[in-house]
Amino acid sequence: MHTKIASSLHVAIIGDALGVPVESTPRHELSLCSVKNMLGYGRYDHPQGTWSDDSSMILCTLESLLRGTYDIEDLGNTFCQWIFEGHWTPDGYVFDSGLTTFLALDRIRNGGLSARNSGGTSEEDNGNGSLMRILPAALYFHRLPTGEFIERIHEVSAITHSHPRSLVGCGIYSLLVKELLADGNKKEALRRATTEALDFYSARPEFKPELSHYMRILSLDLPQLPESEINTSGYIIDTLEASIWCFFQHESSYDTILSAVNLGLDTDTTGAVAGGLAGLLYGIDDIPADWRNSLARKDEIEMLIDRFAKHVASRQ
Repeated sequence: MHTKIASSLHVAIIGDALGVPVESTPRHELSLCSVKNMLGYGRYDHPQGTWSDDSSMILCTLESLLRGTYDIEDLGNTFCQWIFEGHWTPDGYVFDSGLTTFLALDRIRNGGLSARNSGGTSEEDNGNGSLMRILPAALYFHRLPTGEFIERIHEVSAITHSHPRSLVGCGIYSLLVKELLADGNKKEALRRATTEALDFYSARPEFKPELSHYMRILSLDLPQLPESEINTSGYIIDTLEASIWCFFQHESSYDTILSAVNLGLDTDTTGAVAGGLAGLLYGIDDIPADWRNSLARKDEIEMLIDRFAKHVASRQ
């Protein structure tokens, strides 16, 4: 359990860093000159191993959950430390953040809102900004019964993204993480996760209309689709589909995150979300050592992840 949790988080952060230099690059350009290694500079002109807001918020979540009792207000305030003070950034300042996330955290820091009421609620607030950081919560709460588990995932998503579509997307991904922790058969894990999601959400009027947006996943048709039908914008549904699709096309963490990044556009987030799944099942051993060693703040990340993995693995 410790190894699975640690590998999942490590590969998510490596997937993020792999995608940062080529973020927003269209797929047809990457098809001509694909990413084959951990690069530097590019889109944001940062050194090799630089990770983005995805990993910053993952690391903030780990830190908050390790303080003891789960506290949604503490988590919201830790996110505010990141975006307004540069906490858990690669080099002291924020270079990438979604608008929905910024506005939500501004409501906490400068508007005095509770983290329970800060998230965006409009249909335009369905970017992937909560999906990209939900992995630690899925790992932390994985032993809870399905209903309580999903409610916790919704709370964590809703700090920034509170529209029912975002909550459902985070719920589906987190249920898949939960099932992969229990069973290494990814086809069975997806089948169980989608069954649980359908049972939970179809019984609740506020969520049932959103299920139609996720039918390519819930129908189990997604893994059989051709690459041409997989989209990689910053929309939560596109990111969730692309990440699960990459996970099912490959049998290693290395191949999964490379394929995720080479799908183009929101490369860092697709790499991070797919990497979380791949690391959980395939581990980190096939990730090149120089990729791991190049990560900004590598030692601090390793210590935090190790503490978190030990804590979660020991919880009953």
